[in-house]
Amino acid sequence: MSDLASRECVPCRGGVPPMRDDEIKKFLDELQGWEVERSHHLRKVYEFKNFREALSFVNRVGELAEEQGHHPDISFGWGRAEITIWTHKIDGLTESDFILAAKIDRL
Repeated sequence: MSDLASRECVPCRGGVPPMRDDEIKKFLDELQGWEVERSHHLRKVYEFKNFREALSFVNRVGELAEEQGHHPDISFGWGRAEITIWTHKIDGLTESDFILAAKIDRL
């Protein structure tokens, strides 16, 4: 696992452009199982044995998101949770999105 997970998310104040494809690739290479969709957001589906495990994971992601001040979209149901991350303020990806993804993978 990369050292991305040891870093902290930095709140985006706007006024910066979203990452370019070459920057995205560099950071994506440090993650496992995440996909970039339309050069706009990160997405990963996690699978679990049952609803309870999925719910527990989602709750841990929620706590992490609050700690980091960076909040993903979460969709979950029986045996699965889907996480989608992007920086809403600039409507695209920033380094903090990749940091959050790496931290989620460590849960």
